[in-house]
Amino acid sequence: MMQKKNIKPIIEVKDLHKSYGTNHVLDGFHLDLYEGENLVVMGKSGSGKSVMIKCLIGLEQPDSGSIIIMDKNMNDIHREDLDEIRTEVGFLFQGSALYDSMSVRENLEFPLRRHTKKFGVIEDTTPLVMEALENVGLENTINLMPNELSGGMKRRIALARTLILKPKIILYDEPTTGLDPITSKEIIMLMKSIQEKYKTSSIIITHDIDCARVIANRMILLIDGINYAEGTFAELSASKDPKIEAFFK
Repeated sequence: MMQKKNIKPIIEVKDLHKSYGTNHVLDGFHLDLYEGENLVVMGKSGSGKSVMIKCLIGLEQPDSGSIIIMDKNMNDIHREDLDEIRTEVGFLFQGSALYDSMSVRENLEFPLRRHTKKFGVIEDTTPLVMEALENVGLENTINLMPNELSGGMKRRIALARTLILKPKIILYDEPTTGLDPITSKEIIMLMKSIQEKYKTSSIIITHDIDCARVIANRMILLIDGINYAEGTFAELSASKDPKIEAFFK
């Protein structure tokens, strides 16, 4: 595994706790994300993967622990700073989360209209919209509505909407869930090409072992609310620990 000594992480999560009643979803979880890497976090359904990633961007509040993103402590961040961070941290939701009443163009324009501080007021959004669509190979869909798109196309458009703000970090929540094997592979290769083109740093939440094999520079296994194991795909897949082996069977 690549050594990260003396290199400051771009995201640092320490001793994260989150419970719902007596259900301790996160029980001291930690991770570091370094610039330019794809970090895959795997865990069983209900293990807290999505909760963790929502805590990162302020959609959920942890019970305790610290989250530092690009030197900003998310525990005491002001709303204005949170909005600024959200322009640098793209989030691809599990279900794509496109606005059904908006065309593809309008869906991609939405973050540009919302975050004017980063780009200013843009009179003609077409160049940015087209660039984002070209990145995902769907420039011909600009005037379509979401109900005219396949599941794989919706996932690509959602990724284009994430890319339009040119974020430094992308958080993927189960990017291949619900897709057929061929489309899943296309999405995985698209994620890989985006990382290579834009040098983004990414956290990929997934239970898709093929996705992890192709895209992970490093992996974390989230078991029993903690960072149970960490390493490369090759290192973890060679483990004889029964809890780790269960992920690779």
